[in-house]
Amino acid sequence: MKTEYLLEREVGHVLAALTPQNRLIARVCLHTGLRVGDVVALKRGQLGRQFVVTEAKTGKRRKVGLPDGLRAEVLAQAGRDWAFPGAKDGQHKTRQAVWKDVKRAAKAFRLPQNVGPHSFRKVYAVELLAKYGDIERVRRSLNHQNVATTLIYAMADRLLEARSAGSQP
Repeated sequence: MKTEYLLEREVGHVLAALTPQNRLIARVCLHTGLRVGDVVALKRGQLGRQFVVTEAKTGKRRKVGLPDGLRAEVLAQAGRDWAFPGAKDGQHKTRQAVWKDVKRAAKAFRLPQNVGPHSFRKVYAVELLAKYGDIERVRRSLNHQNVATTLIYAMADRLLEARSAGSQP
């Protein structure tokens, strides 16, 4: 089952219910559009204002940035090696641990959608499209091969509105 888009207030509810470290991970996902696995694998030393991430799923490289405040928050809780240290010494936080916490947070608010960390990537896409109105820019930012995939992400809010109104998209 695929994860679904969240409205702004629903994102706020989920963020509020997450553990502090997972909330920070989610905020990085929301700001960069990176997959949660790529966020938890960030190394402390690579966190500049802008830095390059090689996506684990696709092997594609992507330049991202973090605002100074968010970067400072990540660095303040970072370990010696990893931006998001895990429970085991010398390892980073697992994407599964974040997934479990996001599921718990969504359940606490009884959200009807299938919510997961990937929902934050969809929110990023919708917000980027709303900001720039350029689906090609969103496609490049998400590192999608074709615009059809990007449309699934970036038009998620319209599909949700259509479902809420009782019409078929």
